[in-house]
Amino acid sequence: MRLPFFYGWIVVAVTFVTMGIGVNARTSFSLLFPPIITEFGWPRSLTAGAFSFGFIISAIMGPVIGRVMDKYGPRVVMEFGTVLMGAGLLLSPLTTQPWHLYLTIGVLVGIGSICLGYSGQSLFLPNWFVRRRGLAVGIAFAGVGIGSITLLPWMQSMIEAVGWRQASFTFGVIVLVVLMPINLLLRKRPEDIGLLPDGESTAAAAAAPISNIVDPAWAAIDWTLARAMHTARFWWLTSGFFAGLYVWYAVQIHQTKYLLEIGFDAQFAAFALGLVSFAGIPGQILLGHLSDRFGREAIWATACFGFAICYLALIALQAAPSPLLLYVMVLAQGFLGYGLTSVMGAVVLEIFQGKSFGAIFGTVMLGALIGGAAGPWLTGLLYDLLGSYTLAFWIGVGMSLFSAFAIYMAAPRKVRAVAGQIVQLQAAK
Repeated sequence: MRLPFFYGWIVVAVTFVTMGIGVNARTSFSLLFPPIITEFGWPRSLTAGAFSFGFIISAIMGPVIGRVMDKYGPRVVMEFGTVLMGAGLLLSPLTTQPWHLYLTIGVLVGIGSICLGYSGQSLFLPNWFVRRRGLAVGIAFAGVGIGSITLLPWMQSMIEAVGWRQASFTFGVIVLVVLMPINLLLRKRPEDIGLLPDGESTAAAAAAPISNIVDPAWAAIDWTLARAMHTARFWWLTSGFFAGLYVWYAVQIHQTKYLLEIGFDAQFAAFALGLVSFAGIPGQILLGHLSDRFGREAIWATACFGFAICYLALIALQAAPSPLLLYVMVLAQGFLGYGLTSVMGAVVLEIFQGKSFGAIFGTVMLGALIGGAAGPWLTGLLYDLLGSYTLAFWIGVGMSLFSAFAIYMAAPRKVRAVAGQIVQLQAAK
């Protein structure tokens, strides 16, 4: 049966829902963090370490998941991630020892999240679009914001009403019931069902072939993981992704507890956490669209500057905890910072496109997820040692600026042009 619209938009819709639930299931650890500390009295670094440990394990699994995606496609990866995440959330209420938390919220939810979240979706979604790649990914990933503004306040209400254990269990049920059936609709690339990217017709593609390749010699290489790892671009990408996820998750995990300590109430702190991702909805869509016109590096840098502003606002909030500064922090983090995700897959694909892209991207994400693990852990450790988040937040500012520089050095613009630059590229040729 022929659909009246491009099947790629169904893939976008499924990703939208999956991201809205899957990413926020992981993010909800920020809400579970305070009641778990209150109940058990564990040090913050030990408790936040469960999240970080999960990132380390999922980072190790990243290249494996990339290879599975290359061989079996997204349905296998997404269903595997759904089962693991659901199991982790359903079993976490049994926690009585730190290792229980590390196993459930850490390992099971962590590995599930790399499948269902930004990493897993970036392995196949960019295949469906070329001209509108940034826009499509931005729309799909904006599902995180809708999930945040609805699911996170709901979960905070559940925690206050019936406790963190019942809230976690209920979230696990939602993950399994909603995500298992819809991810059966996914396909890895449009060619698998006889289509072309962006919904182009075969005749139109043959009549007007337009190349976006800037460096033919580089694009002609059959990129394997081993070949990619022998290039400077691979290591600039990995370093930039490491720093990007470091700043993302360092603030995400510690934000709620920090806001509580400087005088904001629990419901408002939970609302702020959800509002960050909600602000990311227009930000991801707009920045994704702009990346199709002006290039991936410019948008990555814009997002990194957003995180730098976020950390500066958090430092200022300690001295003057005003709602105005809080909203500056939220908008900088969500509207600008979350724009990283709209170009994350495209940045790597446009440099190392090919049959081994999954393995290459998965290995780049190994570095990224190590950064995502290091951020919350080091931030908690510095607080435990110094009794303050100030130094940790200044490190976040520095890491934000470094990430922007690293992706600029990786230079996907010098391999493949985005749609908005193809006219200039053709003119130059």
